[in-house]
Amino acid sequence: MKTSKILSVALSLLIALVVLTGSIAVPLLCRSFYYAHISPLGLEAWGLSREEIETAYDEMMDFCLGRREDFSAGVLAFSQSGADHFADVRELFLLELRVLIAALVLLLGTLALCKMKRVRPHRFLGRGPGLWAAAGLGAAFLTVGGLAALDFDRAFVIFHSIFFPGKVNWIFDWQTDPIILFLPQDFFRNCALLILALLLLWCAVLIAGDLWAGRRGGICRNCQK
Repeated sequence: MKTSKILSVALSLLIALVVLTGSIAVPLLCRSFYYAHISPLGLEAWGLSREEIETAYDEMMDFCLGRREDFSAGVLAFSQSGADHFADVRELFLLELRVLIAALVLLLGTLALCKMKRVRPHRFLGRGPGLWAAAGLGAAFLTVGGLAALDFDRAFVIFHSIFFPGKVNWIFDWQTDPIILFLPQDFFRNCALLILALLLLWCAVLIAGDLWAGRRGGICRNCQK
């Protein structure tokens, strides 16, 4: 069977992209993760019942995920500036999900084509593309996570300055946009921790899978002798 270095690099990039965007998608799509924060963060102290808080969050996320065209947040009032920020968030969320779907389709299509053409990825230094994808992602996000842990407030500001350049409408006034009271920074920190944990978990699975495949391949070669 032929091997390809270009194929190995392409698969590494696609695997890394699927793992990254897949990890990010979990807190976006799993609403129970937010619901689990309502009581521990004392969000009902701001005057809404649990049901009203969940409804406000659901309507906000429905808009951000493209399931409704007009922004709303349950019984909570909002300003035009606040709605504009969530429109920017909507663009980011939808882009993230589109990249996830595209990367997954390309990865599966590439693997299917490899099987049909009987081509396999080259193993750089005896390791497959899954391990290199995991090593790159793991190293990068352990570094980013470590820096963010040192000063999450600053990391939060830097994140918004990168993804919302030149805009300040992400700085909410709770009197005009009370939704911010129900989206405390602790929740966003926990979202970041969840993404990092999922990403590192998948990296560990990929590395373990590559090591197992390498060991199995060595055993099979010895048996053939």
